[in-house]
Amino acid sequence: MPRRRGDVMLAIDTNLVVRYLTGDHPQQSAKAKAVIDREEVFVSTTVMLETEWVLRSTYGFDAKRLCKALRGFGGLPNVVLEDPGLVAFALDRMDDGMDFADALHWWRAASCEAFVTFDQQFIRSAKAMGLAKVRLP
Repeated sequence: MPRRRGDVMLAIDTNLVVRYLTGDHPQQSAKAKAVIDREEVFVSTTVMLETEWVLRSTYGFDAKRLCKALRGFGGLPNVVLEDPGLVAFALDRMDDGMDFADALHWWRAASCEAFVTFDQQFIRSAKAMGLAKVRLP
């Protein structure tokens, strides 16, 4: 359950976050900015995941630019992240070369015996960071 300052909090979708961060659509970007700057907004971890993917795959953001944009967005006074610790962990791992989604997956599975994947890059980056328990089947 997200923390609440007031009686009302709005949940926002990926498209508002993307419009806010890119300013690519004048009318929608202005509306997104108005909502996010004036209202307390809840941003789920899945919205952060999708935002990272859209900014990377559609807008060509590299890891450094993604981390800066997502950290800045998450630090806005009216933004309430569902799990700020998880997002911070994933952004820190992305700074170290891990995929944002893989870092989210690993964090959520940290109490499990192992995280099993065919993704060789995920295995290599996890081992390089000392994140044990990521392996092939």
